Amino acid sequence: MTFIQGFLVPVPEGNKAAYREMAASAVPMFEKHGMQRMVECWGDYLPRGETTDMYGAVMAEEGETVVFSWVDWGSREGWEKAHKAFSEDETMEMPKEMPFDGMRMVFAEFETVVETGTSGAGAYVQGCVIPVPKANREAYAEMARSASAVFQDYGALYTFDGWAEDIADGKVVDFKHGVKAKADEAVVFSFIEWPDRATLEAAMAKMHEDERMPAPGAMPFEGKRMIFGGFEPILDTGKA
Repeated sequence: MTFIQGFLVPVPEGNKAAYREMAASAVPMFEKHGMQRMVECWGDYLPRGETTDMYGAVMAEEGETVVFSWVDWGSREGWEKAHKAFSEDETMEMPKEMPFDGMRMVFAEFETVVETGTSGAGAYVQGCVIPVPKANREAYAEMARSASAVFQDYGALYTFDGWAEDIADGKVVDFKHGVKAKADEAVVFSFIEWPDRATLEAAMAKMHEDERMPAPGAMPFEGKRMIFGGFEPILDTGKA
């Protein structure tokens, strides 16, 4: 993947099947205009944060979870071509009823800064959104590459880190709001694919003791504003 759209979506917990059905119904139209892959992941473990968290990023209401999703367009050019085609395609229709509040959906486009491993084989996704000073792009990439080697030593199958500097302001929410990004900060959309939740939990316990992992104060971003969670894929067009 070199260019993706990333999404955070607040969905009532009882609308899981309806959400998946809606997402699946959009696949043919997206593929018609060049989409390479769509992945929708249902919130499974979303810890509450003191400063920010996944719930706050979408202003989640009581009884809602968060969907962590991405669409792979292959390249920025591929996305721009699709975006133009969507506006001109007379057969494209929005669902009459959405199984979530679209005003609180968060989305943006991200270009790849680090990608390791092979995507698609995992059954559990660890998703993160991170505010990073724009001047620290290379420092972040270096840290992510080093950390990915540790993740894979403990069972991770794939890591992805995408970078976005020019995120449009949302009417209600946006990625910048979600991590309280400052004017000089970009937003990173990051995820790790694991075989299962048990492998992730075992890895996290080991990584706390691994000297290869950077100390919190040595990271090129403010960790207190990072949001993260564990998610179960409910739709992946890359799988048969």
